[in-house]
This record gives sequence, C-alpha cells and structure tokens, in this order.
Amino acid sequence: MDKLNREQQIAVDTLDGPVLIIAGAGSGKTKVITHRMLNLIKHGTNPHNILAITFTNKAAREMRDRVNTLIASDKSLNRPISSSERPFVSTFHALGVHIIRSHAHDLGLKKHFSILDRSDSKRIVKSAMEKLGIDPKKFDPGFILNKISTLKGDGVTLDNFSSSISDQKKDFINSVTAQIWQEYEISMKREGSLDFDDLLAKSAGLLESNEDIRRHYGNTWKYIHIDEYQDTNRIQYKIAKLLISGQELNGQKTRNICAVGDADQNIYSWRGATIENILNFEKDYPEAKVVTLERNYRSTKIILSAANDVIKKNSLRKEKNLFTDNVDGEKISLLISYSENDEARAIADTARELIDAGTKPSEIAVLYRANFQSRAIEESFIKKNLPYQLLGTKFFERKEVKDVISYIRASFNRESWGDIARIINTPPRGIGKVTLAKLASGHHDFPSAMQVKIDSFWKLLDDVKKEIWKSKPSNVIRFIIKETGMENRMQNTDGDNEDRLLNVRELVSVASQYDDIVDEDSTPTEEGDMPYPIRTFLENVALSGDQDEMNESKDAVRLMTVHASKGLEFDAVIVAGLEQELFPFKHIDEENMSLSEREEERRLFYVAITRAKKKLCLSYAIIRNVYGREKISEPSEFIADIDPALIDDTPRETVSGAKAIFIDF
Repeated sequence: MDKLNREQQIAVDTLDGPVLIIAGAGSGKTKVITHRMLNLIKHGTNPHNILAITFTNKAAREMRDRVNTLIASDKSLNRPISSSERPFVSTFHALGVHIIRSHAHDLGLKKHFSILDRSDSKRIVKSAMEKLGIDPKKFDPGFILNKISTLKGDGVTLDNFSSSISDQKKDFINSVTAQIWQEYEISMKREGSLDFDDLLAKSAGLLESNEDIRRHYGNTWKYIHIDEYQDTNRIQYKIAKLLISGQELNGQKTRNICAVGDADQNIYSWRGATIENILNFEKDYPEAKVVTLERNYRSTKIILSAANDVIKKNSLRKEKNLFTDNVDGEKISLLISYSENDEARAIADTARELIDAGTKPSEIAVLYRANFQSRAIEESFIKKNLPYQLLGTKFFERKEVKDVISYIRASFNRESWGDIARIINTPPRGIGKVTLAKLASGHHDFPSAMQVKIDSFWKLLDDVKKEIWKSKPSNVIRFIIKETGMENRMQNTDGDNEDRLLNVRELVSVASQYDDIVDEDSTPTEEGDMPYPIRTFLENVALSGDQDEMNESKDAVRLMTVHASKGLEFDAVIVAGLEQELFPFKHIDEENMSLSEREEERRLFYVAITRAKKKLCLSYAIIRNVYGREKISEPSEFIADIDPALIDDTPRETVSGAKAIFIDF
C-alpha cells in the first residue's frame, strides 16, 4: 500500500458496495484494480469469487499476470493459494464464451460451437440474401450485417425487431433486414455457430431468463470489477447489472461492483458504446463511493497541459485535471507539409531522428484517424529503410491461416458448411460447387470417381480429429499443413505463397503457447467435446483484436489508428493528418457534425496525445488527395485548442526535395 498514492489507497481500501473510480490517462488504474483484488483476498475473499472484466485481450493478459504476481509474492497471505485458485480476469466476449459454454445445452449448442469472425458473418449474410432473392448490389451485405450487429449490441432480439415493423412498405429497409436476419440465424443454428455479438446477447439472455443461472454467477463472483466502463454498450451494461442482481450475502442483496473508467476516453460510440453508462453510474448506484485519480505517471508536464487544454472544451464529462510530478519535458513539435506524401516523408524523417537520438523504434508510434492514411506513411518507411509494424491487417484473418483453423473446426463439426466450403478444395481436389451444394442438402449418390474424392476428404477430417486428441496444438497445426498438402503446394508454386507458408508456420508458434495448458475447471471432457488446449486456442483466435497483432519482440515503429492505440503508451507519438474533416473526422454524407460527434473526436485526440510519455509531434498537410481530387485543408481545430506556449516555434531546415514547411513548435 505504501506504493500507492492517497487516492489509489482509498480506491483499494473501499471493498464493499459500489465504487466508481474515475481514472485519468496514465493514472495507474491497472495497478489499482490488481491491488484491490489482492486486498479483497487479504480480507478473506476467495480468489475465485473475484471477477475483473476489461476490453482487450492484451489488457486482460496484463491484468491477469500482474494480479497473479502480486498473489504469488505477497508473504502476508495466511494460506497457500493454488494456481487454479485465481480471480477470473477476461474480456466481456471471453466472459460470454465462458457462460455460454457452461450452459450450452440450454441454448441447444455443443460445447465446441464455432465463433464467426466478421468475414464469416458477412459470407452467411450474403448467402441469406441470395437465398431470399435480394440483390447484394442493391443492399450491401456489410451494411446489413452492421445493422444487425448494432441491434444485438443494443439488446434487441430478432422477435422484438420484427414485431416493431408496423408497415413493411414504409419501413422497407427494416423489413428486408428482418428477413435476412432470420435466415442468418437459421444458418448459424444449422452450422452450430455464433457470431461475435451473440457472445454477449446469448449470455445476457441466459442471465435474464434463468434465475438459477443468475444467482449461480452472483454467488460465484461476489466482487465484480469492470475496466473501461465508459466503453460499455447497452448489452454489456445489462450483463453487469444482471450479474450484480444475483449477488447475495446472508440472504441480503449486495452490490459489489467497482467500475473503473474515464468519460474523457469514450471513443467507441460507432460500435455501440454509450458514455451515459459512466456518467449515470451514481444514479444507478446512489450509495456509490467515487474516487478520482488525477495524478499521471506517464507523461511530461507539457504533454499533460496540452491534454488538459484540449479536453476541457468538452461538456459531456466528469470534471478532473491531470497533473504529474514528472519533468516539464520537450515542447510539442508540429510538422506542416505540402501534401500527404510530403507529410509521410516528414514523419519518416522525424522517426529516423528519434531513433538516431536513442529512442527505440518500438517506443515510437505513428497514429492516424483513418486506415487509408497508412499507405503513404508505410511507403515512406519502406523507402527510408525504417523498421515498422503496421497494425490493422489481422494475422488470423489471412486466408491461409483461416484455412488451417477451418480444418480444425470442420473435423469436429460436419455441419459447419462454411468451414467445409472453405477447405474442401484447399488444396484443389476437384469437388465443385454443385457437388458441395448436394452434400449440404444431404445428397449421397455421386459418381464413383467423385465419391472417392469426397470419401478422401472426410477421412482427412477424421485424421485431423484423431491428431487433435493425441497431440499438442502446435503438432496439430504441423499435421494439417503437411497432410492436407498445403505445405507442398506452397513450396512448389511462385508468387505470394512463400509469405503464406511463413504465415502458417507462424501459426505453429502461436499454437505452441497452448501446448502445456491444463483445464482450470478440472472437469472431465464430455463426449463430442474437444480437448481443452485446442478449444482454448480456437477461442483466443476468434476473440483476437488489433493489439494482439503487435509483435512485442519486434523492435519496430508502430503504425496504427488512434482507436487501436487505446491502452498503449510510447516514448514518442506522432499524430498524423490533423486537418479539419479528417481529424476531427466528418463523414462525406453529413453537412454538419453534431455536438456529440465533435466531442467524441476531441476525446479521440485526447487519447492520441496521452499515449505519449516524452515526445509529442503533431502533423498535417496543406493539400490532401481525397477520392482522386486534391483538396486544400485547414489545420485541425484541435491544434488551436493547445496553448501556443507549449509549442516550440523554432524553425528548422526544410528537407531537400520535399514541398513542405517544417516548423517545430
């Protein structure tokens, strides 16, 4: 406790009842949550009665490792705690998987149900549209999928949605969406799969409809912590309320919830997050203790002053002012370039200067508002031979990686026609779409030559399943890429196949992390289920996010969107494209931004600059090519929000060959 400041100690010491911790950027919230869990254990709470939920796999791993280290190293604990007796730390979606898997029978699912990624879901939506005779050119499958996803995130069921459509002619889009949604659900049920949104919707449904299940988890998790509470959507908020409603002690209801977050870092409204959840916490829990963490341990005084200048312009927030005992630090730099290509060169040159001055490449991040900005920046890094890693192209969404995963899933689920369609001709076997359609419809009478091919494919899946039962996950992946012929084909063809082979071999390395894990529940594997290590591997693959793509061992500059940078920190941060209508971002089809949209953009900029520990550089271009046309841009209003005294106005020499003005503020 002597390592905590006064406010952190109050948060750690307040154990019973609802607690709201307003945690500013870099204020040590993970430290507070983990020490609070340790303190609960020291006061007699069983570790397995503690739940902590956060938003990214990376954050969950870090929190889990830190609390385990605290427990293992604390000599004052009066009893030994086994490795299986630990707080349950996970993301909301991983929690959903845990609840659904534990009660799969109630939902008519097998324990090893498949989790669809976005491309799988989009494929099924498109197939549903074709079956219904709805032209995908008139109704974009991605748009329909987003609409379904938003409705699920808001806690709306298909039945609720369908019954709300009063006039199908007037409400044509919703009527079409309802038809596609129904067919989408039928297809998922047939394949024994759930989409990402179902992991929350189905678990919330179980908790709401079954009092025994609700009380079971209320009695299991007597103390609940929710990190990044400002980023919860309606269904996540509902899950939290349902879990809390099941808590009891000696026949009396308890409300032991610790919500940790910062309204100033609410940046995910586009995926359903609602800032009202954190702003209304004290209305939901009038007896709540509120603790505000304002001392920042990450950034210099100048960077924090800029952050405070920016965010104080917002009205939807809880008042706070970050401060630090760190040094004043360098003033903020500004790069003003002629075009986006000149800006990219200037950013690459700035990164080179930082590296030459002693900053590790992995301690430098280039952040941008939209993914399309990465193209010019990546090209400049390549030309200048700078080490970089681009986040956003997910490893587990690469075709060859998904092929291997589909072999595993199909070997246990012969009804997973999406997986079967993906791999039945990977590598080519001469089994066409017509034959596949007949197989899916239950047809068994094929010409002998075709039947041989089909039987060979089913036998291969049987062999994969046998290998899964007798081998570790890494050996299973080796078996698949060799026995299916994938490896041989990639080795003996030209083009991009060398990269694809490297990717599937990298998957072996990823799978090896699961080789020695054991079932924490120590429950026997049911008939028809799959071994715990491979099951856990598949779950984590399905739940992976942008930050999981970051190779911690690779010493390279990180290129990513501001959204992807949430929760990370770097010695030096370069924020690119600070121009009106790009950052703050204005959608093409809207005339004016609403107040809530403008405030969220400002929060996003606040998140960007508070990722920096020592050095912050802001950049914009005077002319940018937008949809094939050059457009003159105004500097972002956010730059003007910062006190000019925080910016270094020393001019510096223009880089040769670039149409750019460089002014270091």
